[in-house]
Amino acid sequence: MMAIMVGICVVGGAIFFGMWDYWISMPAPVVAGSAGDAVPAPPPPAASGTEIRVDLDFVESDDFLTLGFNGLPGEEGANPTVTASVGDRILFDVNNAGVSFHSFGVTADAEGYAGVIPGTEVASPADPLRPGEGGLAEFVPAEEGTYYYICTVPGHREQGMVGEIIVGPREEAAPAPPREAMSHEFDLDFVESDDFLTLGFNGLPGEEGANPEIRVRSGDTITVRSTNTGVSFHSFGVVTDPEDFNSVVWDSAIASATAPLRGGESGEVTFVAGAPGLYHYICTVPGHSLQGMQGTFVVE
Repeated sequence: MMAIMVGICVVGGAIFFGMWDYWISMPAPVVAGSAGDAVPAPPPPAASGTEIRVDLDFVESDDFLTLGFNGLPGEEGANPTVTASVGDRILFDVNNAGVSFHSFGVTADAEGYAGVIPGTEVASPADPLRPGEGGLAEFVPAEEGTYYYICTVPGHREQGMVGEIIVGPREEAAPAPPREAMSHEFDLDFVESDDFLTLGFNGLPGEEGANPEIRVRSGDTITVRSTNTGVSFHSFGVVTDPEDFNSVVWDSAIASATAPLRGGESGEVTFVAGAPGLYHYICTVPGHSLQGMQGTFVVE
C-alpha cells in the first residue's frame, strides 16, 4: 500500500511540475475585498458609429502545431485585419471549426492572453468552445490604437490564433451644406357650388384638385394668386387655426373680410414661410372656411 501511495505522489508531482509554465501563466483570480465582492468592470462604451460584422472560424493544422482564424498563418484570408473607427460596433461571430478547444476575446496587449476587454469574451479557457460550437462577441473601441482578437486558451495565440483590429479616429459626418431658400407660386381660385352651400379652392371638396396641400420649407418665398370665380365675396390668408379667420400669419392676406374680392376680381400676395408646423389656408370671410374653403399648408 505504501508503494502505491508513493507512486501516486510521484506521478502527480510530475504532472504538476510538467505543466508549471501553464499554471504560472494563468491570471490570478479576483479575490473578494474585505468589504464584499470585487468591484465589477465598467460597462463597454455605447456604439455611436458603423456596425461591422466579422465571421471567424478557429482553424487547426493536421498536427495541431499551427492555428489561425479562417485559415492558417500565411494562407489567403487567414487572421483578417479589421479596420474600424472609434465608436464603431464590431460584432464577431466565432465558430470552432476544429477538433480542439478554443475561446475568444479582444485585448490591447501585444502579447499573451491576459487583459481581455470585458464584454468581448466568447467562452473561456476554463469553459471553452467545443468542436462545432460558437458564439457572438461585441467590441466598441473607445480609443484609437491597435487591438488584437485572439484565442484566449494559453499558447494558442503564440501558435497563430491572433488578428489585428486597427482603430482610427471617429468619422464625423460632414455637415449638410446650407440650404438656399426657394420660391414657389400657387394659383388658388375661389369656387362655389350652385346653391352656395359648398365652397372650395380650385374645385369643390371631393373633386379632383380641390383644396390642394401646400408643402414648403421654412424660409421659402411663397406667391399666391387667387381669382374669385364665383359671385359671392371672398378673401385669402394662411392661418394657424382654420376656424379663426383672425389668425392670419406672415402678412399672407389677399383682400380681407371687410374689403373682399368681388366676383371676377383677382389678387396676389408674396410672403416668407415662417416656423415649421401645420398651418391652413382659408377664405377669411366668416363661415366660408367651415363650408369647405380651406386646405393644409405644411412648413417643414
